[in-house]
Amino acid sequence: RGPAGSDTASVAGMEELLSRSVPPLPPYETKEKAPPPAERLSAEFVRYYRALEAGPPRAELLTRLARDFGVDHGRVAEFSAKVLQAREQQRELGALLQAEDRLRYYLSPQYRGLFQHLGRLEGGLRFLVELRGDLVEGLATKAVDGPHVKEMNGVLKNMLSEWFSTGFLNLERVTWQSPCEVLQKISDSEAVHPVRNWVDMKRRVGSYRRCYFFSHCAIPGEPLIVLHVALTSDISSSIQAIVKEVPPLETEDTDKITTAIFYSISLTQQGLQGVELGTYLIKRVVKELQKELPQIKAFSTLSPIPGFTKWLVGLLSSQTKEPERNELFTESEWQEISEITGDSTTETLKKLLNNNEWVRSEKLVKVLHSPFMRLCAWYLYGEKHRGYALNPVANFHLQNGSVMWRINWMADTSPRGIAASCGMMVNYRYFLEDTASNSAAYLGTKQIEASEQVLSLVSQFQQNSKL
Repeated sequence: RGPAGSDTASVAGMEELLSRSVPPLPPYETKEKAPPPAERLSAEFVRYYRALEAGPPRAELLTRLARDFGVDHGRVAEFSAKVLQAREQQRELGALLQAEDRLRYYLSPQYRGLFQHLGRLEGGLRFLVELRGDLVEGLATKAVDGPHVKEMNGVLKNMLSEWFSTGFLNLERVTWQSPCEVLQKISDSEAVHPVRNWVDMKRRVGSYRRCYFFSHCAIPGEPLIVLHVALTSDISSSIQAIVKEVPPLETEDTDKITTAIFYSISLTQQGLQGVELGTYLIKRVVKELQKELPQIKAFSTLSPIPGFTKWLVGLLSSQTKEPERNELFTESEWQEISEITGDSTTETLKKLLNNNEWVRSEKLVKVLHSPFMRLCAWYLYGEKHRGYALNPVANFHLQNGSVMWRINWMADTSPRGIAASCGMMVNYRYFLEDTASNSAAYLGTKQIEASEQVLSLVSQFQQNSKL
């Protein structure tokens, strides 16, 4: 028989496995007394899933799990009607609360039971993080899709958020003496400023540096999210000074340390995307540093601005429709730019931005400095998604209550930095006594706290560029 036959067999096998390993929702009356499903069924699900190849076979299983083992819509409709009935008949409060409790019970999807049992298995939590990693990846690439799968992803994310809340997390510091596999994982997971080699890694955990991660009590020693800190005497305006390849500095002179710069935060597990870990990690590390080095007065980030170049190229494209009406640059700026590029349209400039070549021309770097700074300030401060900052890094730090402090020109001259943000970086500064009120203002009224420098660049943008 051809592969179609074996496909049918594998689908039947998958259906049989799911109906065996997803526990049925016991009737409401016996929910407390329902026997826990056999551990071996949950373990069998883990073995089966791990034996499937990543990609379509796993996507198929996840799609079936989400579609066939979700909420019983008939039951939900029936008990919603009973809640309405109890309200209309104005029955005593106890009856209404019981009807609501019943409805709540039947709103729980059947696969939630499977996830709960998996979470109790030895190694089960790690498996669920892997499984959600596949879900996140599948949704991003459209390998799995549809409302059922999105709903299951949300349910699992909420369960992981409870299991990975701060009470279960341990803060660990990484040094050159840490186990080799931990150093390797930290190096591999560095998403912001890739680690070049062991010398570079040694520098990042050596003197004037701190590196911390959260691990979970059920997955000890495994970094889940990592924060790198540089201890400096002022707020850094360039990443080159922090991650350049130099042998580790002499022993620390604590008198020179007045500032902590958070220069990289990386999630190591895709399956924990959307689970609030970064905010807690920064808060815990601040406490840790205050204990160890009470003389530190300033806490700030040196953050990338992913997406700025792409946004800018998009703007230039939308401007090319009418080359005479250039709205991003002043007339004198555009004249200088066109002279250097030899092109009165934005086409050459767009090419130079797309292939990083513009930084090779000192003249161009000089003339673009001013307009790019104000465009970047507008991108960070003025461009919104549902009323909040469009840039994900800005949104993260503003939600934590930081102030948009300073935009830095040519702060990351690596090819990555030039490609992502025209070499610019930004400091978000944490004034510890104001973070709670700043965070509440941003989340509540979408108000962004920003320094004079940023606001002045924004008003230059409003005067000189018209969007």
